[in-house]
Amino acid sequence: MQKGRNEARQSPSRKAKPTNPSKTAKTAKAAKSAKAVTGGGIMERVRAELGLIAGIVSTVIFFTIGEPWVSNLDSLQNLIVLFAWLFGVMVWCAFGVVRHADALAEILGEPYGTLILTTAVISIEVTILATIMFSGDPNPTLPRETMFAILMIVLNGMVGTVLAIGGLRYVEQEYNLQGAMAYLAVITPLAVIALVVPTFTIATTDPTFTPRQAVGFGSLTALLYGAFLVIQTTRHRKFFIQPKRSSSKSARRAESASSKPHQHAKIYSAPYHAVLLLATLVPIVLLSKPLSRLLDYSVEQVGLPIALSGIVIAVLILSPEWAAACQAAVRNNLQRAVNLSLGSALSTIGLTVPVVLAISVLTGTPLELGLSNVEIVLLAVTLFVCQMTFSGAPTNVLLGLVHLVLFSAYLMLVFTQ
Repeated sequence: MQKGRNEARQSPSRKAKPTNPSKTAKTAKAAKSAKAVTGGGIMERVRAELGLIAGIVSTVIFFTIGEPWVSNLDSLQNLIVLFAWLFGVMVWCAFGVVRHADALAEILGEPYGTLILTTAVISIEVTILATIMFSGDPNPTLPRETMFAILMIVLNGMVGTVLAIGGLRYVEQEYNLQGAMAYLAVITPLAVIALVVPTFTIATTDPTFTPRQAVGFGSLTALLYGAFLVIQTTRHRKFFIQPKRSSSKSARRAESASSKPHQHAKIYSAPYHAVLLLATLVPIVLLSKPLSRLLDYSVEQVGLPIALSGIVIAVLILSPEWAAACQAAVRNNLQRAVNLSLGSALSTIGLTVPVVLAISVLTGTPLELGLSNVEIVLLAVTLFVCQMTFSGAPTNVLLGLVHLVLFSAYLMLVFTQ
């Protein structure tokens, strides 16, 4: 009897044993993730792929009954309507590509997730430029204008916006110094070799490479970019992961604000998202041909700046990734924003330069990569400021404003020269 009483006294203490808050949070998070992975109905999946459907319909229209619309641009109103249609559908598809890449990122984790996202975005650039270069009347300066526009938009516009948002919300933000410096250590020489060296070569009269130089520099660029990818995904993965924050009061407050889960659309299997990612790329590639005709007409007949074609393609490519980087800054995950922005800048050099040089050598397509003197100065200042920004200290809103001023200077030069 006494033994039974003792057990009865001990039982309430067993029931009142406190639960571990971290385990409870992990369990709730896992349950929420499992709920997100479950598939939806057919109509829900169709609604999620409306961008792909719009891209397929637009592609069919522009390659059948819409062919004369692009060939005979007799009024400015028609030009604006067709451009808005094409650009809007292509941006819609670009967001679809990034959505599927983001789902694959959630499945595979970092740094593979960000790598997939940046590769998917820059692959849009590569396919658009390759399609235009294989067309009947290619623009020899379009690859240069596009790559320079992407570098200016990423290193100044995107980085400035991210740092300004993070600085206004959290005062200061931390990142992984080794990862940022690894990006800049590769971006700087590749950007100089691809966009500055051709201006000063004496083997040709134009700012171009000879076939032998193109093969050599294209191979070196591809090898260095490949080595970076191997290091990023194997030996030094930790360089590209958000470091642990300090235990200060402000850091804990920022941590609580950023602990809200990232809201995604429903995530299905990896093959499902991989197939739809490739399928959504197809309309972007095919619609790039009529879009290039509209851009050429705008430059030649309307008198718009020559660099505007590159800016339009750059905005089309980077708009979804820019939004993803801003979302990462709002969640106080600056390292993901750094991976997205600097990763895009590196990919546009590491992937685009070898491809366009190879097409130029194999097909004889004229290609001018060298920048003007003013553009070289702006690129040099941008790379220098990036080295100062990611020098180790936490970022703040002032650094963001500096980059935004450089971005504004670039836009001013485009529309006033």
